[in-house]
Amino acid sequence: MNFAKEPRLAWLAVPLFALLVSSYSHSAEPPMFTVQNTTIPDVLSPSALPYAFYVFEPEDYWAEPVDSWWMNFSNWVIRQERVHGSTVQTFGAWADRTLSRSSHSIPGNESYLRLGFAAESEYSDIAQFKPEVRFRLEVPTTEEKLRLVIESESDELIPLGERERDRRLTEPERTDTETTGALRYLSQVGDAINLSTDIGGRLRLPPEVFWRTTARKDWQLDDAWALRVQQRLYYFHTRGWGARSWIGANRAVGNGWRFYTSSELEWLHSDRKFEAAQVFSANKRLNNRSTVTPRLAALGESQPSWRTTSYFVDMTWRYRLYEDWLFAELIPALEFPREQSFKDQASVIFRIEMYFSGTIERK
Repeated sequence: MNFAKEPRLAWLAVPLFALLVSSYSHSAEPPMFTVQNTTIPDVLSPSALPYAFYVFEPEDYWAEPVDSWWMNFSNWVIRQERVHGSTVQTFGAWADRTLSRSSHSIPGNESYLRLGFAAESEYSDIAQFKPEVRFRLEVPTTEEKLRLVIESESDELIPLGERERDRRLTEPERTDTETTGALRYLSQVGDAINLSTDIGGRLRLPPEVFWRTTARKDWQLDDAWALRVQQRLYYFHTRGWGARSWIGANRAVGNGWRFYTSSELEWLHSDRKFEAAQVFSANKRLNNRSTVTPRLAALGESQPSWRTTSYFVDMTWRYRLYEDWLFAELIPALEFPREQSFKDQASVIFRIEMYFSGTIERK
């Protein structure tokens, strides 16, 4: 190329030549930064995780398990989950495909089977383990907003005070509401109010027809407070109709704690009275396996006049034993019921629960 004929190219060649010379003269200097190649095993190594991640010493991670009855029992439980868990998921997926007439199961299936053993100890009462069984089958039908719901219990037939103490009760102490089945229609009022309507019956002979509708709305009041309001109306053929109003708020209070407060008022038309509950609670995750939830509550009713029926305080320590389906709970409680002249009634409950499911709301 003739640079004399192309003066513009000759002008560009000067800075390019200077840049090459400068790069060569500085090639002997050390680089400003280095790139370290870290292997995947190093990134996922237990030693790379923070100390607070473990509930045991990091060096114990590689320790050989000690053969014991507990190890044999836990291995048996794990095998049962792997066998029966897939069965529950497969059944839910089959119901999805069959009822929705689709070749693919719809994600978010909330079918589950909850199995557990609970033991309660009170004053001069020796703890005895009682089995617990709960289940839910919730699958869509041919219509996108219509679902079939089959549950082992119905909240409307359980007294308000019992619902608030549910985790402190064993199966024989709970109200037997029998299995219910219903068609649920999901809709919205405006952009924010979620509405669901159920029409179904209690699966018994003779069957009992019921109807219920629930409206719910959430607000983010500010950077800290969140608010939820829920209203439910229901009718059972033998019990009559009733209504429940629930309002709850929560916020973070620092150091990993979150504060909750809720108020509930229920009208029982058959008894011509209101039942009320005020609950204060907090929750904190201690580590990747355990959480703690203290509660303080007061229960009341409107008949024969407005009065307090019980005070109670309890604390739930929940521990994840294995993966995300095997849990243990320890719940010490102190209650002051009116029928005992508000004398203290102490109890401790220990529970082991297994979840055979795909997704579940773990409370």
